[in-house]
Amino acid sequence: MLNPRWKAGGRAFAHIAQFHPELTALRRDLHAHPELGFEELYTGRRVKEALQLCGVDEIHEGIGRTGLVAVVRGRSQSSGSLVGLRADMDALPITEHNDFSWKSCKPGLMHGCGHDGHTAMLVGAARYLAETRNFDGTAVLIFQPGEEGFAGARVMMEDGLFDRFPVQSVFAMHNWPAMKPGTVGINTGPMMAAADRITIEITGRGGHGAHAYQTVDVVLVAAHIITAAQSIVARNVRPIESAVVSLCAIQAGDLGAFSVLPGTATLVGTVRTFDPAVQEMVEQRLKELCSAIALGFGATATLHYERMYPATINTESEAVFAADVAESLVGADHVVRDLEPSMGAEDFSFMLQTKPGAYLRLGQGTGASGSALHNSRYDFNDEVLPLGSALHASLIEQAMPLQTP
Repeated sequence: MLNPRWKAGGRAFAHIAQFHPELTALRRDLHAHPELGFEELYTGRRVKEALQLCGVDEIHEGIGRTGLVAVVRGRSQSSGSLVGLRADMDALPITEHNDFSWKSCKPGLMHGCGHDGHTAMLVGAARYLAETRNFDGTAVLIFQPGEEGFAGARVMMEDGLFDRFPVQSVFAMHNWPAMKPGTVGINTGPMMAAADRITIEITGRGGHGAHAYQTVDVVLVAAHIITAAQSIVARNVRPIESAVVSLCAIQAGDLGAFSVLPGTATLVGTVRTFDPAVQEMVEQRLKELCSAIALGFGATATLHYERMYPATINTESEAVFAADVAESLVGADHVVRDLEPSMGAEDFSFMLQTKPGAYLRLGQGTGASGSALHNSRYDFNDEVLPLGSALHASLIEQAMPLQTP
């Protein structure tokens, strides 16, 4: 059993700490067998086996293709309440560069974001809740596929998740290497940004590099669009608001043809915002800039703007409640209630568009490798498994408390 360098209190933490080694073994097994979104077959089988051993009341498979939902009923059902907890299960297309015994056995795939830890923590909560049942209502434990770019949360919802399990609120958490182990972060508004994909297709007239006057140079047009796009945030977004416009890749011509000017070019990138009004403005300004700049050089440019994930915005009462629950476990000094939002994105946002809820950060530190998320040397910190499980379980117990006689 690992010995954490920090302390947490509460009945749930003390109970779950007793099976910390089993949670660690499960987490490392999942880490060794990473799977991409909607391919989580091994992961799903391992989760199902673990849940059966935990003694949950129901296990529902195939929701959102490879998603699972476990149901645990409390000692009493008088409240009629249902509260949801969500963990993501998928991995990333990254080649792992760690050398420990549980490193990925699949070339080009790894758990580089800690979803293996998230899954293990929710299994730990399931075991505790099934063994104790110290709540009045029903816990709905959602094991979600495809968070990394596949919008698995939306797919589960389209597959009837909340019709079949009409929870009153839903909670999720994500490990956060920037915070120390034993700490929890949250705020009462935006936690993660909306993520949009942009593709700009430029058409001109190719030709010989020695006779550029006979061409419409799409590389030149692309360069001007790249530069001008940075003016959108600098000159159109109020300083007290947030937005990011990043053009991340350009494809034009052939590197072996040093004297050939291509006739087409493509730019791809991302826009991140919190406020829908800012999102609308950025999209409109991009359209105007691309069209006008291309026209000025005799070319054409078409913007394809894809809204992928909405912003992840906590509802105030649920965020305050979740912070209070975290404080009951680790103390007020270890709960950050005004955590700075991240410009990253998260598909739990789809659930929060439908249900009240909150998204928390669980501190885990950067570990011996000093690596953050989506890094080839990242690994989830097993030290925080009992705390994450206890936080999940305590959200259930305190949201649906048993009435004392």
